[in-house]
Amino acid sequence: MAEGLAVRREVFGTELVDQNYTRASAFGRPAQDWIAGAVWADVWTRDGLDRRTRSLVTLAMLTALNRPTEFESHVRAAVTNGCTVADIQELLLHTAPYCGAPAALQAFRQAERVLSERALTEPDRGAPGSATS
Repeated sequence: MAEGLAVRREVFGTELVDQNYTRASAFGRPAQDWIAGAVWADVWTRDGLDRRTRSLVTLAMLTALNRPTEFESHVRAAVTNGCTVADIQELLLHTAPYCGAPAALQAFRQAERVLSERALTEPDRGAPGSATS
């Protein structure tokens, strides 16, 4: 589990990971322990995929499953793991035919909000002279 916590801290930052543990109740703590061990130690440390690729795959799955809270956290993690704004944009466009337009559009809105907070994008207000809906 210690290895998983170390990887999780590298990806999400120490503050966020420690908050997850601090805020976890006795009821929820086993889930945090399981995530640290099974997800972050057993899966994210494997050699088969690099962290950038794992982040992109994770974003695609969270889009498909409509998991907005986890999606936003993983957009931040994707940037930490080397994903560019263009990578995330292309991934989300690619999800549209497979996950449906509503899921992709929701993911685009969330990703843009997170990326704007990090000053990686500016909200697009449409081209000059274009109509916006």
